Amino acid sequence: MYCIDILTQVSAATKALQAVAVGLLDQHPHHCVTDAIAAGGDEADQKVDEAVQAIGRLVRS
Repeated sequence: MYCIDILTQVSAATKALQAVAVGLLDQHPHHCVTDAIAAGGDEADQKVDEAVQAIGRLVRS
């Protein structure tokens, strides 16, 4: 297989995975974080921290 074709496929796969990550990151605050905040307590802080860390990892990648 031609190297440029492989690089093109790797790039397409990377973009697809990034789209999945953004989709998950979009849904997480709307469901998990809001539910945890409504319940209150330590879980709310933990879910917010998880979301912030996930955003950081996505931005750095």
